[in-house]
Amino acid sequence: MTQCIGFIGIGIMGEAMAANILKHGHSLVVYNRSSEKTDALREKGALVAGKPSLVADAADVIILMLTGEEAVDAVLHGEDGLLAGECADKVVINMSTVPAHCSRAWAALLAENGATLIDAPVSGSKIPAELGELVILAGGLEEVVHEQEPLLLCMGKRVIYCGPIGSGSSMKLSINLLLGIMMEGLAEAVHLAESSGLATETLLDAISAGPLACTLFQLKEQMLKTGSYPPQFPFRHMAKDMQFVLAAAEENGTHLPLGSELAKLYSPAADASLMDLDFAAVKTLLRHHESPVASEKSKE
Repeated sequence: MTQCIGFIGIGIMGEAMAANILKHGHSLVVYNRSSEKTDALREKGALVAGKPSLVADAADVIILMLTGEEAVDAVLHGEDGLLAGECADKVVINMSTVPAHCSRAWAALLAENGATLIDAPVSGSKIPAELGELVILAGGLEEVVHEQEPLLLCMGKRVIYCGPIGSGSSMKLSINLLLGIMMEGLAEAVHLAESSGLATETLLDAISAGPLACTLFQLKEQMLKTGSYPPQFPFRHMAKDMQFVLAAAEENGTHLPLGSELAKLYSPAADASLMDLDFAAVKTLLRHHESPVASEKSKE
């Protein structure tokens, strides 16, 4: 069954996800604060709304793919916000990465307005989004998640039901903690190999030939070879998410020794020039901590 889908947040991920919804035959109405980012979707057949409330009026299901809790709050509230439109009997699917307590609070707020929230952040970055191969981590009422699974599978290859509202958000933070650790670990391995006189290409070939081979490493291979980091998952998003991870750990009394150290590298206070690069650019930070011997050796 095709539905009218509202989509708010047309960024690196959102544009690809919305385009895949169109490909599956749904009608689509989109909103983005910077309206020029909706031009490509308009050309593909999407309607463009001038404010979030009009998305609520037009759509059966509303998807949010925004940068964080402040952006979601801004879309929900205000004279032209989503809640100013017709939300009764609608399903809102928040696919943004946010703390679990935000998902629970928004679910209660939307319920007061007759709407139901699913928190369904995704595992994957730009290329899986373009290919419709995201893994969708869904929390909320199980029967509602099941009803919306065909729509979610327009954007992803699998929907994993994580539990009640907030569970999708908690799962996403756990996944992104591992993602950050794996990326920084690969960056350190490459850094050590290079400082030992080994070719980056040879190290990556050795990794891909054995049990450590994985899709993440393949996606970042060219970046590490060239030292160029076009954003698939921006550094600023990982920095934001690591602060959410630390907050969740404190709230739950969880000891995260690697996570605590990782957050010092993936930090909102990191060099501003890194923020719009891919999070694989964490490798560039490793040289800042080299010993004098290593620095001299790199000049040889």
